[in-house]
Amino acid sequence: MSSFSHTSSPIVQVKPLGFPWETIDPFLFCAYHDDAYPKANADMGPAASLAGRAIGQDFSRKDGWSMYHGEKVPGFPPHPHRGFETVTIVRKGLIDHSDSLGATARFGRGDVQWLTAGKGIVHAEMFPLLDEKNDNPLELFQIWLNLPARSKMSDPHFTMFWSQDIPRLTTKDAEGRATEVAVIAGRLQDAGKPLAPPPDSWAAQANADVAIWTIRMAPGARWTLPAAAGQGTRRNLYFFKGQSVSIGGQDIRSPAAIEVRADRAVELVNSGSNDAEFLLLQGRPIGEPVAQYGPFVMNTQAEIAQTMADYQRTQFGGWSFDSDAPVHGRDPARFAMHPDGREERPAETPEIVGG
Repeated sequence: MSSFSHTSSPIVQVKPLGFPWETIDPFLFCAYHDDAYPKANADMGPAASLAGRAIGQDFSRKDGWSMYHGEKVPGFPPHPHRGFETVTIVRKGLIDHSDSLGATARFGRGDVQWLTAGKGIVHAEMFPLLDEKNDNPLELFQIWLNLPARSKMSDPHFTMFWSQDIPRLTTKDAEGRATEVAVIAGRLQDAGKPLAPPPDSWAAQANADVAIWTIRMAPGARWTLPAAAGQGTRRNLYFFKGQSVSIGGQDIRSPAAIEVRADRAVELVNSGSNDAEFLLLQGRPIGEPVAQYGPFVMNTQAEIAQTMADYQRTQFGGWSFDSDAPVHGRDPARFAMHPDGREERPAETPEIVGG
């Protein structure tokens, strides 16, 4: 870890990226998946040998991809959550979602799913491979955003942000080099009307100052990240693609998590010859104790024990699907079927890389 304590630098600290990425309150962690899946087989899995993989718990990145907890189709079969939210940003490929509320969805290509687990939900996230002639790349972030104590037992809530509806800003510097920003949460001037977070989210509190943005900069591009609006806000920039960048005058030459002062505007420069990409996570800390046991995040160990007992007793609504790793067929069209039976089908648009 490198630290920058002198007052002239907007950088607070720099840490190398691991797996998952370290975050700061109100975020719990961020998992970045970038899998180069091969052609698909007839079962929507990889048309490749699975020999040498710990099937059911494969995080090997062998040949550039993992099966994770999937056995035939990569992904994450049913598992419970309580006490926080998942924000899943899919940049390439598709995810098939199913949950104990009865909701299903196929989303990707720039779409975002925001799921408030609240008092408890079970969901599956499978990665169906549909193209039998070409490779099936998958790239996504899954961000865990904590809930304050008052909201940990709120009702679960399922939200879809389709790619076409996500506010975006494209701006050019004095040399005409572009920077593109996708605004999943928070406000950015000239990016359009912000999306509404789920009602019980910390991000729904105006003074929480939560922002989740992806930033892509052309080679040589310059862009000034504006100061955050709130008092006490903390901000991390994750530099995850590109050769080198300058942040507030400090050179960064390898993937890193950079905490920057949120109360100051910061100039970003892509000093490399390829596009540079960042994920920004910011927010005012919740500032409450965190007790975590796997997929359960509460405030005390007693609440964790109660959560485990509740899950044993209720299974958080149980599992109504025939499969323990459900996928939604070979039709690539994206959709969401909500717990109340309402269906959404966004217009099909070209994949937005970096969206």
